[in-house]
Amino acid sequence: MRAMRLERPGGPEALRLRDVPTPEAREGWTLVRVRAFGLNRSELFTRRGASPDVRLPRIPGIECVGTVERSTDPRLPAGTVVAAAMGGMGRRFDGSYAEFALLPTAQLIPVRTELPWTTLAALPESWLTAWGTLDTLDLRPGHRLVIRAATSSVGMAALALAAGGGVETAATTRDPGKRALLREHGADHVLLDTGNGIGDAVRSVWSDGADRIVDLVGGTAVLDSLKALAPRGRVCNTGILSDTWTIPGFEPLEDIPSGATLTTYSSSEINHGDRARDALDDIVRRVESGACRVGIDRVFALEELVAAHRHMEANRATGKVVAVVHHT
Repeated sequence: MRAMRLERPGGPEALRLRDVPTPEAREGWTLVRVRAFGLNRSELFTRRGASPDVRLPRIPGIECVGTVERSTDPRLPAGTVVAAAMGGMGRRFDGSYAEFALLPTAQLIPVRTELPWTTLAALPESWLTAWGTLDTLDLRPGHRLVIRAATSSVGMAALALAAGGGVETAATTRDPGKRALLREHGADHVLLDTGNGIGDAVRSVWSDGADRIVDLVGGTAVLDSLKALAPRGRVCNTGILSDTWTIPGFEPLEDIPSGATLTTYSSSEINHGDRARDALDDIVRRVESGACRVGIDRVFALEELVAAHRHMEANRATGKVVAVVHHT
């Protein structure tokens, strides 16, 4: 089979198209014919060598959609449409940057849908992460929600899931040219993030601040998000688009307003179990009905992943970057 393999850390060109043996299905592991997959910033970290637990060579890719090729599980006959995300994909074992992927059977989510592969591929990691983040925030009708870095794939998914649910939304972006796009995707308010804090912009919309904030920037931006909260509000830090893992000098008693909540959501929670299956089924139904619009930035072929990584690294993407696999 053909695969984009990472043999040593480096720039986008470190990804090499190789012919490698097709894995064999075995007990507990199912061979999936990969049809398409979303790309994620964590794969940039892996490619750069910033994921110390990843041993090379490795086929990256933390999510995919496709069809069962071979399985020892009678509940997954050949041809079953499945989705998979996280759980060690592309890190502890080879992932989705290939024509086939051998994946733990327990983390495959069967999907009933007629959605195109490119649309379905945009959903597993980003949309389940957004779904879990909003659930962690206990988002309810009547809340006022800020989504920071709303043009990211998770941000666009969170905006789509929140819009129309009785929640008033404010989406932030650093690019004034993306304001219209965010409004088209359901944002009630679009706030320009100048890098000098969002508190004034948030309070220009809601005088006492936001009830809930999805922070996809991370690092010191989290402290800024806390300052933009209404009394007893909540911030969920889900992303690190700032590429910063820590908050220097963080003092919880000083930096978290009294009565406020700072929490996180890890996408490692999304890869198995009834909850994940039910969540993805709900998301698929919403997309199929037109209630939620999927924001796809660009579609690349498997052979074009070097260009796809350059595109992501330049922060040019608005929404999800997707790759399709054309089988030979």
